[in-house]
Amino acid sequence: MYTGPCKVLHLSSGLLPNSGRFGIVLSDEYQVVTSLWCQLYTTHAPQQPSGMLLLNYLVIPSKAQVNKPGYKPNLGECSHYRSKIHLKAGDKLQSPEGKPKTGRIQEKCEGPCISSSNCSQPCAKDFHGEIGFTCNQKKWQKSAETCTSLSVEKLFKDSTGASRLSVAAPSIPLHILDFRAPETIESVAQGIRKNCPLDYACITDMVKSSETTSGNIAFIVELLKNISTDLSDNVTQEKMKSYSEVANHILDTAAISNWAFIPNKNASSDLLQSVNLFARQLHIHNNSENIVNELFIQTKGFHINHNTSEKSLNFSMSMNNTTEDILGMVQIPRQELRKLWPNASQAISIAFPTLGAILREAHLQNVSLPRRVNGLVLSVVLPERLQEIILTFEKINKTRNARAQCVGWHSKKRRWDEKACQMMLDIRNEVKCRCNYTSVVMSFSILMSPKSMTDKVLDYITCIGLSVSILSLVLCLIIEATVWSRVVVTEISFMRHVCIVNIAVSLLTANVWFIIGSHFNIKAQDYNMCVAVTFFSHFFYLSLFFWMLFKALLIIYGILVIFRRMMKSRMMVIGFAIGYGCPLIIAVTTVAITEPENGYMRPEACWLNWDNTKALLAFAIPALVIVAVNLIVVLVVAVNTQRPSIGSSKSQDVVTIMRISKNVAILTPLLGLTWGFGIATLIEGTSLTFHIIFALLNAFQGFFILLFGTIMDHKIRDALRMRMSSLKGKSRAAENASLGPTNGSKLMNRQG
Repeated sequence: MYTGPCKVLHLSSGLLPNSGRFGIVLSDEYQVVTSLWCQLYTTHAPQQPSGMLLLNYLVIPSKAQVNKPGYKPNLGECSHYRSKIHLKAGDKLQSPEGKPKTGRIQEKCEGPCISSSNCSQPCAKDFHGEIGFTCNQKKWQKSAETCTSLSVEKLFKDSTGASRLSVAAPSIPLHILDFRAPETIESVAQGIRKNCPLDYACITDMVKSSETTSGNIAFIVELLKNISTDLSDNVTQEKMKSYSEVANHILDTAAISNWAFIPNKNASSDLLQSVNLFARQLHIHNNSENIVNELFIQTKGFHINHNTSEKSLNFSMSMNNTTEDILGMVQIPRQELRKLWPNASQAISIAFPTLGAILREAHLQNVSLPRRVNGLVLSVVLPERLQEIILTFEKINKTRNARAQCVGWHSKKRRWDEKACQMMLDIRNEVKCRCNYTSVVMSFSILMSPKSMTDKVLDYITCIGLSVSILSLVLCLIIEATVWSRVVVTEISFMRHVCIVNIAVSLLTANVWFIIGSHFNIKAQDYNMCVAVTFFSHFFYLSLFFWMLFKALLIIYGILVIFRRMMKSRMMVIGFAIGYGCPLIIAVTTVAITEPENGYMRPEACWLNWDNTKALLAFAIPALVIVAVNLIVVLVVAVNTQRPSIGSSKSQDVVTIMRISKNVAILTPLLGLTWGFGIATLIEGTSLTFHIIFALLNAFQGFFILLFGTIMDHKIRDALRMRMSSLKGKSRAAENASLGPTNGSKLMNRQG
């Protein structure tokens, strides 16, 4: 290509006829193509000193240059030059509209800011549209923006010129080439069919080089929408790649904040629907699984038929370049694949890591918007006969309060539909959903459920219950200390009250550590302190269960062994060995094995880890085994309480039933049987009733120990009455003793 010296071009006094562009005067050595596809236009460069302005123009050699010996022209492209044009003082560079462009950007409106008032400001140079502001709290805040630098004409400007010049062979004299302006391109479909019908590549460079302003994003969404509507008759993998490159540009994390200022609130929904519609017409010609692998959009697919085994598509995408990848998986169950016809079909899935932060839901009553998406957005395109799929999402927010809700995007209602999916599994890291695929629900994800009314009810029950429980346990210990000498007459009664006291102490201490741990911030506090909180919570909750076990063993001992009694000292040794020795061994072993690998605690709370080391089993297994053993003891007591006699009447049967019920009611909280409801709460889909019952019984366990273990014991009540009578007697004696000398002194004073 000729790249010789270029002379300075001067602005002429007027525009060339019908050109709509700046007129220029050239020397005889060059000719410049001034048309829609090879034109003179201003750059984004700032104005130079002394009225000098940088301009771009396209130059091709003249006929004289072509005829020079040894010159080999290459007419496939134009030479781009930048030249300095000197403007005289007072001259202004006019745009086609005849309005000067100042290039000044108003960051906010001028004038007083009155609440709820609006104003608008023009966009920067080379952008069309305006920026809207709203007055909020006496400050102008950006509310909308339509600034765009893209247009249908500009999209195909360079590609049209290149295509027209590339058809000229070197042997064709340049002077016979047609330099007239091509016909105007009025639509995206027309421009693509004319310039790049095979792969849509002619639009990608212009789009990818554009700034992701709100106006440009809205323009690109309409561009993709038009393509999916007008050009989706024969979608190849090459077309899908170009289409995805354009979509990837506006799904970048740097563009997310600008979506909020697009006036059309359905733009994000239109984007998702357009991508799904375009992918529905995609034809997979080979067995390759990876079709598109952009940073913010991935497409995979494969062929399937009724003999195909269970298939899955795995995605791994990053929210940005600094975070770890988020995983997602689409599975088609085997029973669904059997529904297919013998001829081959195809399954396609598209993953979006950032679209969840952009999608805007239509207003829905009784739903607080926006609802945060906590995973990839996975779109699927399946044969019509397939209806059920299984999706696995890795959570973006993995905190313990990040409860998930499986949802599908309803394209007509423009919102997340909870009825489209059912929860199969919800653990700290991932969620598994079973979803129904339809023509209007093709995209799925998980929402981070805010604190529901149910959660608040359970929180209130726990807080109130723990407060009442702690006060009840303190009162229980005070009562036991008050009547101790009067109730510990025999070895069995002595050990029984030893058990009650240690159960109360263990539960009281465990509740205190639970409160400390629930209000503990690991990031803000010392790590070793959190380890200590976890250890003591684990130890004292285990102590509670093992003292309950020892109490159950005492009951069995009292029933089975009648004539032979064990010494008090030996029973004390066995009791403390079981009540505190076993929990200490388990707690120390757990922390010694898991802590060196940093697997002792949960990342988000001061409690035993589950996901990595399963340290929580060191609490769950002993607790559930003890609950099972204690349940057997209660059944033995119930059977032993029923003493059938010959000719017993119905009234005696009622008395027996009442006695059994009373014993079971007393032993249930004392032996920890209420923790058995915890098993039901672990099962997915358990009724809310079980959660409330479990929270009530265990939050108020201290109150039940006070009620059934202390107050309902008639021996303790008798001892309390005797203690109160003794205290009253002593107070009266003390009062009489104090009154005696006083009265005597008064009498002597009278006699004197």
